Amino acid sequence: MEYTISTPTTALFTSFGSGNQFSPSLSPLKPFKFPRFWPWEKVKVGPMSVSPMGFGTWAWGNQLLWGYRESMDTDLQQTFNLAVENGINLFDTADSYGTGRLNGQSEKLLGKFIREFPRKRTRDEIVIATKFAAYPWRLTPGQFVKACKASLERLQIEQIGIGQLHWSTANYAPPQELALWDGLVAMYEQGLVRAVGVSNYGPKQLEKIYDYLRPRGVPLCSAQVQFSLLSMEEDQMAIRNMCNSLGIRLIAYSPLGLGMLTGKYTSSKLPVGPRALLFRQILPGLKPLLLALGEIAEKRRKTVPQVAINWCICQGTVPIPGVKTVRQAEENLGALGWCLNSDELLQLEYAARKSPRKMIQNVFQTRSGIDCTTIKSSPEILMIHSCG
Repeated sequence: MEYTISTPTTALFTSFGSGNQFSPSLSPLKPFKFPRFWPWEKVKVGPMSVSPMGFGTWAWGNQLLWGYRESMDTDLQQTFNLAVENGINLFDTADSYGTGRLNGQSEKLLGKFIREFPRKRTRDEIVIATKFAAYPWRLTPGQFVKACKASLERLQIEQIGIGQLHWSTANYAPPQELALWDGLVAMYEQGLVRAVGVSNYGPKQLEKIYDYLRPRGVPLCSAQVQFSLLSMEEDQMAIRNMCNSLGIRLIAYSPLGLGMLTGKYTSSKLPVGPRALLFRQILPGLKPLLLALGEIAEKRRKTVPQVAINWCICQGTVPIPGVKTVRQAEENLGALGWCLNSDELLQLEYAARKSPRKMIQNVFQTRSGIDCTTIKSSPEILMIHSCG
């Protein structure tokens, strides 16, 4: 994978770390100052240069799982501004992000925040990666292109950075899968997207779509899957290896295991909502991993989430942790500007393998099968992963 450096010399004197206080505002910003968390190393994703970490916006509009309320929009805009001011230019969303009357809310908010950010040059560098759901009524390439145009309208931008197929239908509707692939080709040829990607594809199906798109002149630039220290199963590592061999960038969603790798939760302190069902089953078996994360964090003067995200970056992925608050954005930014050493990587991976519980894979990911011995999967737990 290719990396580029795009930093003024002055930024080399910028300090990296966490715990700094910010006062982002929604009004026109103060004169430019070099940010404390400068993601100076840019990563190539297809034709685009993006920050080594992006931010996910699944929570922006999701009431059921993430407790979204429209009163949160001001805080979300401050969070977006903080991220952009500090060099983050990749934001991941989907046309299915939002629940009930708030369908598409994530895209609408992103579009609004981009339009209202005061520096045009910075706005122009923002890369939006959005996913188009493989709904059963999207049966033709034209219907998939129509979905892309609807996302463009919600985002109020001229071109999407990465247009992604949200999941594969190969396991239950193979003819629809080919139509959706042709839809990706059409939206690329029409200039609606700069590049195309997929989400929740296993290694075999990933290779198939790569081989399908390549002779049609459509490069597959990214593959987005659940990837973290809790998701080190054989399929996930095979996907990473496949991406490396084909020159596809792996985008890692849920790099903090839906919050289980933040160190904030215990068996007696669970999040509200459906996540508690999943946490109750997995957290008791994570002691070796959480201890290792805490030990490295203390030695590095970092936080547990920063170490967990940095592990993903060290694997060559672009993690996209979800953010809802300025404080979360500040902490996640502290994962940039440094790298775990080889001994620390081995320590974390050994601890992860010693932890008896693993994250359940997304039910939409194409793979050889779900390991039902790892965790009991209630309908509520499967729901948690249905739109990741």
